[in-house]
Amino acid sequence: MSDITEIFDDEVVTGALVRDVRLPGGAGTMALITLDNGFDHTKPNTFGPRGLRELDKALDAIEARDDLAAVGVTGKPFIFAVGADLKGAALVRTRGQAEDLGRLGHDVFRRLGELDVPSFAFVNGAAMGGGLEIALHCTYRTISSGVPAVALPECFLGLVPGWGGTQLLPRLIGPAAALKLIIENPLSQNRMLKGAEAFRTGVADAMFEPADFLEESLRWAGRVLTGEAVVTRPPFTADAAAWESAVAAARGLVDLKLRGASPAPYRALELVELARTAGRDEGFEAETQALADLLMGDELRAGLYSFDLVQRRAKRPAGAPDKALARKVTKVGVVGAGLMASQLALLFARRLEVPVVLTDLDQARLDKGVAYVHAEVDKLLAKGRVSGDQANRLRSLVSGSLTKDAFADADLVIEAVFEDLKVKKQVFAEVEAVVGPECVLATNTSSLSVTAMASGLRHPERVVGFHFFNPVAVLPLLEIVRGERTDDATLATAFATGKALKKSCVLVKDAPAFVVNRLLTRFMGEVIGAVDEGTPIETADRALDGLGLPMSAFALLQLVGPAVALHVAETLHEAFPDRYKVSASLATLVKAGKPGVFAPDFSIDPEAREIFEGSGLTGPDAGEVRDRALRALAEEARLMLDEGVVAAAEDIDLCMILGAGWPFHTGGITPYLDRTGVSTQVNGRRFLQPGVASVPA
Repeated sequence: MSDITEIFDDEVVTGALVRDVRLPGGAGTMALITLDNGFDHTKPNTFGPRGLRELDKALDAIEARDDLAAVGVTGKPFIFAVGADLKGAALVRTRGQAEDLGRLGHDVFRRLGELDVPSFAFVNGAAMGGGLEIALHCTYRTISSGVPAVALPECFLGLVPGWGGTQLLPRLIGPAAALKLIIENPLSQNRMLKGAEAFRTGVADAMFEPADFLEESLRWAGRVLTGEAVVTRPPFTADAAAWESAVAAARGLVDLKLRGASPAPYRALELVELARTAGRDEGFEAETQALADLLMGDELRAGLYSFDLVQRRAKRPAGAPDKALARKVTKVGVVGAGLMASQLALLFARRLEVPVVLTDLDQARLDKGVAYVHAEVDKLLAKGRVSGDQANRLRSLVSGSLTKDAFADADLVIEAVFEDLKVKKQVFAEVEAVVGPECVLATNTSSLSVTAMASGLRHPERVVGFHFFNPVAVLPLLEIVRGERTDDATLATAFATGKALKKSCVLVKDAPAFVVNRLLTRFMGEVIGAVDEGTPIETADRALDGLGLPMSAFALLQLVGPAVALHVAETLHEAFPDRYKVSASLATLVKAGKPGVFAPDFSIDPEAREIFEGSGLTGPDAGEVRDRALRALAEEARLMLDEGVVAAAEDIDLCMILGAGWPFHTGGITPYLDRTGVSTQVNGRRFLQPGVASVPA
């Protein structure tokens, strides 16, 4: 094992500190292991080879004793454990090393479930990946109601739960519930369970409040040992039909989301299927082999690259000015009362907890916008995401006005009106006439020039782009656009506000369509162009399935709407006529009032098919469509970097992951283009250094 230890030379070792605890009620003595790496909660407990060996040594000492009634495991304040040391795992170079890592985790963790005395996991804080797996190996589990995150996120990163999770969890809570944690949640933007949800799912046997969690857990453990408390769980069933049904449903979900593009979820499905009949030795060895395969592949490196972007780069945006320059926002104005404006009003009210005023020229439209916000608050209340008092406060914060005079004391006003430069300039002129001199004016434009929008104002330096993505409450990206005259105080206020809104902010240059829309429009243009040339809609639409994109080009068109897509295409065609074409078929689709090419049952609308395929020509096949689209993306991404639209390729990837749902397992666009050689073919060079987001050559 020395070679695997050397790889993890920067490992922050999680210690296994043992102390004796006398359990109440005469239940005897428990050896309580506290997992602690010596840092506060900002550096969670993780497991590398040295940490696993620390736990192994602690268990050696415990097993040598004959005076113990039980063994317990808990974490340091706020943290149980968050799994393997992935930074070190990414440095694994040989299959033998990968297998050693898998077997070491299994060998150590399984001891907790195979002791001569019962073992208890007291999950006091975040438990993810290997942290949850160590708890699953124990005989019993308690959980704090305050735990913020319980998850098996491995498939999100291009791995599988490799230290017992795929074998133990389905036998504990059943295959359907287990597959939700192992596959569905990771593929749903890496959803985490709260402590109460984990308890209801059956992951834990008892739940206690955070204030006295450990004390109550120890009392409960004592009652279990004396027989005063009886743990009941659904009996394990090896019914083949139930398991096959659960696995088939999960496979359908994976196919829908990834279309075969990432191996990890499919390997996880096989492992869960195996858990029905396999013993521990067979099941754990199968996990080790799957883990080794995936550790040696590109998906893990790409997933870790994505994770690093979201966890690090997004929190320290490149080019953001000193936050000390930011002005305080105590009131927000929203121009417009349509769907986007109403979503923005709710977001600002909920996150900033300041008054938000919507304005519109039409009372009925204004009333509808405010009513939308109130209805959404009611939904949050019904789901338990806000309390009754919070719901009442949110409703009281959002109001409407027919005049912009209501913005007089606002610190930030954002417009969400029709995407027309003349209209937006008029709106800003009207707003500037009533607001104070330091009020920030933000535009939610998706493609228009922020600089042009600010021209003619007395204070163009306070205009900034705030490009949100729909649905506003879900997608985490905020493109912050700096116009030619935008000053540092305005920009700092924009970044501070974006952070308060819990958005990941990326600074972008005031260039046509910024980042996400510019790349998506180029991508969609190649697919739509192929159909204009005679490729069947279905063929072109599925040509890029292998990338695992969240939706196909024509599904995206249906989502954003043909009119919006046409407008952005026209804006980009005006700026870059050689690369962006305006499809006559798309224009005809808009004129016909069609919502897209799909009918309500998701079949191709016959009229839409006639519009796009009526030429009778024979267009490129799927392979050529794919090649064209990838080459176009490689060219456009390089041009954007050359133009300084963003600071680095990492920012392009961050934008596409968070704003367009680009698959985590690809690492974004640029690593994928590098790995497939497309970036070198098109541009003569890679976007990233060799080895970044891929296995080094």
